[in-house]
Amino acid sequence: MECRLVDHGTPEYEATVSLRYEVLRKPLGLDFTPEQLAAEVTDLHCALWEFGIPEPLACLVLTPLSEGEIKMRQVAVRPDHQGQGLGRILVEFSETTARARGFTRMVLNARDTAVDFYLRLGYTIEGEPFTEVTIPHRRMAKSL
Repeated sequence: MECRLVDHGTPEYEATVSLRYEVLRKPLGLDFTPEQLAAEVTDLHCALWEFGIPEPLACLVLTPLSEGEIKMRQVAVRPDHQGQGLGRILVEFSETTARARGFTRMVLNARDTAVDFYLRLGYTIEGEPFTEVTIPHRRMAKSL
């Protein structure tokens, strides 16, 4: 397996969009708009690939917020590969990637069902629960 960055607009990027849609958006009856995808041009797109398989096993997006802070979002793992540690591998890759680019703090909005996962990776809860895309979330953060 290999974690790597993929460039916006490439076939690899399109494969990550497809995974994010299937895992995160479709179950909620949501889709991506062309404007949302166009706005991702300045984001970092991380993906975990298995050699010889054209679709990613997992992916996430990193959106710079300020000089030192970056936001992890849209974390998706193929349903048939969940619970195998792939999310952890990809999150650790994204943290290393962000740190190498000078970011010192990672933030994210975790679905309630994922809060324990991020707590195990050293993230802390900030603030009160809130609803995003019809689902309860918690804001979480970690120093890099």
